[in-house]
Amino acid sequence: MGKVIVVANQKGGVGKTTTTINLAVYLAKIEKKVLLVDIDPQGNSCSGLGIDIRERQGNGIYEVLIGHKKMKDVIVGTKYKGLSVVPVTLDLTGAQIELMNAERKEYILREALADVKGQYDYILVDTPPSLGLFTLNGLVAADSVLIPLQSEFYAMEGLAQLLKAIKMVKSATNKELAIEGVLITMYDSRTNLSKEVVEEVKGYFKEKVYDTIIPRNVSLSEAPSYGVAVYEHAAKSVGAEMYMQFGAEFVKRIGG
Repeated sequence: MGKVIVVANQKGGVGKTTTTINLAVYLAKIEKKVLLVDIDPQGNSCSGLGIDIRERQGNGIYEVLIGHKKMKDVIVGTKYKGLSVVPVTLDLTGAQIELMNAERKEYILREALADVKGQYDYILVDTPPSLGLFTLNGLVAADSVLIPLQSEFYAMEGLAQLLKAIKMVKSATNKELAIEGVLITMYDSRTNLSKEVVEEVKGYFKEKVYDTIIPRNVSLSEAPSYGVAVYEHAAKSVGAEMYMQFGAEFVKRIGG
């Protein structure tokens, strides 16, 4: 049965989609079967894997959420063997309003994934930079939460809402939800601030913080525009090396 991991942080620009894509591709490269579910209306996980969301109109996560299609009917392959995607379509933006009065609206993703979970080792859910209905669906559906955290001023303060949401979901709808880990991103070794943030985060999250730290790296910013993971765009870059290291640490911690 596949483990469902939601990648979440309500703050934008923290490396959430970059982490989702590169972790998914790493897992596929070590011959795990992976499904990436993109429920961010921006569709950056799709474009970062070379999927044109305009071509998927009528066949994406929107149709699943409103009950018009089954999850298995909208899954598409990628250029990476073992990695499949449930893509975003342009209609997703309005879905939160459409679903506002739906029964069990926070359970839609969990129930939709039930039919396909057994076919994958890992299911990664890329959520929007907000704590709306899509992120809530991700938290309710997930076994655990992976939190990318930018090493910047007020990094911890920005997490307060997410941690509150996780606590709420645990108490009300998903008692098994756990924090998978916290990944420090956009680290700048030249600044004392970055070092101070790492210490603060480790002081709070303890062993949940990954040893691997993702630095600021131009290749990580460039790769999505080519529709590939950083390993293909710049295999020898520091960004590629550190995401490989993170992937290995992730698998070791999770036990395969």
